[in-house]
Amino acid sequence: MLMNELSTKKVVYIVSQVHKSLAFEWIAEGLKKKYDLTFILLNAQGSPLEDFLLAKGVEVRRINYRGKIDFLTAFIKILLFFIKSKPEVVHAHLLDAQLIGLVAAKLVGIKNRIYTRHNSNFHHVYHQKGILFDKISNGLATKIVSVSYATDITLTQLEKVNTSKIVKIPHGFDMKIFEQVPSERRVAIIKKWSITDNKPIVGVIARHIEWKGIQYIIPAFKKFLNEYPSATLILVNATGPYHKIILELLNSIPRDRFILIPFEVDIAALYSVFDLYVHTPIDTVCEAFGQTYIEALAAGVPSIFTLSGIANEFIEHEKNALIVPFKNSDEIYQALLRLWTDISLREKLISNGRHDVISKFELSSMLAALNKLYE
Repeated sequence: MLMNELSTKKVVYIVSQVHKSLAFEWIAEGLKKKYDLTFILLNAQGSPLEDFLLAKGVEVRRINYRGKIDFLTAFIKILLFFIKSKPEVVHAHLLDAQLIGLVAAKLVGIKNRIYTRHNSNFHHVYHQKGILFDKISNGLATKIVSVSYATDITLTQLEKVNTSKIVKIPHGFDMKIFEQVPSERRVAIIKKWSITDNKPIVGVIARHIEWKGIQYIIPAFKKFLNEYPSATLILVNATGPYHKIILELLNSIPRDRFILIPFEVDIAALYSVFDLYVHTPIDTVCEAFGQTYIEALAAGVPSIFTLSGIANEFIEHEKNALIVPFKNSDEIYQALLRLWTDISLREKLISNGRHDVISKFELSSMLAALNKLYE
């Protein structure tokens, strides 16, 4: 079937508790002309994602979903929808959607049952009861989309999934939204979050979870302030189970030298404010993918990384970023100093970083792989 030929094949995406996602917006736009596409959103209320899909003419069915209390009701509604609509492909994203959607699809006899693995070894390390649910999803799915080396390892070595069931499809990105941020949006972000002109601005976009490694960035930034007292640390997505500990660490830094941003819709404009960027998960596979690796380089922000998730597959030290060891505040500090004082190094990393993410993670490559999977 030609890529631009309209197909009547019905594809249903089931997504649980996602309110804003550029990835799903891009996927919906990329697939809606080729397939009879429906998104089932398991959310307790409306969302920017739902608004976007409706505005683009994509069929949306929101099922009121607050968590386990609504599990059975959501399952029955989805089961009845499958019986009536008879989709050829069901593609689930995130654990609740996987369990509800894949079981319902199996009972109805839908042959193409797919889920994308968005977590790596999280359950194996932090929540072992969740391993059972991952294995149930593995058994129900006819194909599993693995997004990185980290999810490959988790699926094959930790959960013993047959490699014939796994399809490797890294996330794809619309790179131009990070490269071409209009000045008015950048100004709006600066005003919204009261960001001063003091430099350098060090950005971190990661939820406050232990394995994200923010607890090693804060002491490094504290030392960096001794050299550059006007520096500002911006922590984005500043919520999560590790938040209290992060706040305690921040007590050692002057209050006017850091900004906490719980959530920002215009993430591309936020990247444009950063002078330096740091992302330091604590081991090789704790990050399933790590979209922020791609976004930071696409936005042209000189970056300091540990190698986790997708970074294992393309980040090279002193070529497209600076690599630091896991759990090492002093190395992060040294990398901050080096990056801010070496203009030529920053320019080299910006140029190579943009080139590498464009060549490896363009949206068109992911869409082509999804089309092949569905066809």
